[in-house]
Amino acid sequence: MTTARACTRPAAYSLTLSLSLFAASLPALLSAPAWASGEGEKNAKVTATPAPSPVSGAAGEVNIYSYREPGLIQPLMDAFSKKTGIKTNVVYAKDGLIERIKAEGANSPADVLLAVDIGRLTEAKESGITQTIKTEEVDEHIPAAYRDPDGAWVGLSQRARVVFASKERVKQDSITYAELADPKWKGKICMRSGQHTYNVGLLAAIIAHDGEEKAAKWAEGVKNNLARKPAGGDRDQVKAIYAGECDIAVGNTYYMAAMETSDKPEQQEWAKSVKLLFPDSAGNGTHVNISGAVLAKNAPHKDAGMQLIDYLASPEAQKIYAEQVNEYPLDPAVAVSERVKAWGTLKPDALPLLDVAKNRKAASEIMDKVGFDQGPGA
Repeated sequence: MTTARACTRPAAYSLTLSLSLFAASLPALLSAPAWASGEGEKNAKVTATPAPSPVSGAAGEVNIYSYREPGLIQPLMDAFSKKTGIKTNVVYAKDGLIERIKAEGANSPADVLLAVDIGRLTEAKESGITQTIKTEEVDEHIPAAYRDPDGAWVGLSQRARVVFASKERVKQDSITYAELADPKWKGKICMRSGQHTYNVGLLAAIIAHDGEEKAAKWAEGVKNNLARKPAGGDRDQVKAIYAGECDIAVGNTYYMAAMETSDKPEQQEWAKSVKLLFPDSAGNGTHVNISGAVLAKNAPHKDAGMQLIDYLASPEAQKIYAEQVNEYPLDPAVAVSERVKAWGTLKPDALPLLDVAKNRKAASEIMDKVGFDQGPGA
């Protein structure tokens, strides 16, 4: 069972607690750097959801702050509750959750933070809001490359940053990231904000491989090839290809599955109009990133929080990530779904994720310097 709030005290107390915690979070939220933003916002924002119960004695529940979209994690929350009987209370926000936990301090109701990428995970560690995750379940099923050396966070699933190409207008079946800056694509590329965490991560990987100077030239070249000013999410870029506004776009793999399985017929049509290309398959490999979890420093339900993290690392949950979320499981013993397999073979970039994380600030600054979000001709 999942709910957005769980209060064990009178409603008036809960409302006062929620408002005071939110107010306390505002200074940190407003000062959050652009590169830390989950949706590429210059000013981080948090959903003003009532805080779940901070009472450590409230047994049989776990409070989760999630950067991950509700639709992506709901199958996992439902399966966990069914298996353990533990109720999951989820607060979702695109931005500001790390700052919120830090501002809440010892009174934070958060037990677990679910993050969308390595940037968020390392930011959580650097903010001092984590405690050590060390269990046999995690160590057995999640390779060390996807776990923080100090146990501050653990990766749970993987996705690739790929190219969506028009089946009708793009004949080639392979591509490189470098090629996206080639003038032959002028006016033919669609992308979301350069400050979005997924694009910051991609540019950070390019910096790690080629240095800041080459990365800046690449960002400038891609900006000049844009068909329009960056806007919308990854699915919106595929919609633009379908509409003939551009020929190629950059997006995460699981969005392809989200469109293919959508209950909205128009999104299924968008997906049918494109093919998925894995950039740099013949070279360094395709850029990948991870989702992951943090056990909050002041978790009032620490045992339940650890049970949730253990579950998410287990083969059962890893299979849900593969079959229902259509991501790449991190447990090497769990196979990808047939849908994902049909897209082609992923050769992931072997670049250590911490190398990506340490270059994110420089990547964000480059995106600003070249005026990526101002669009072509700006």
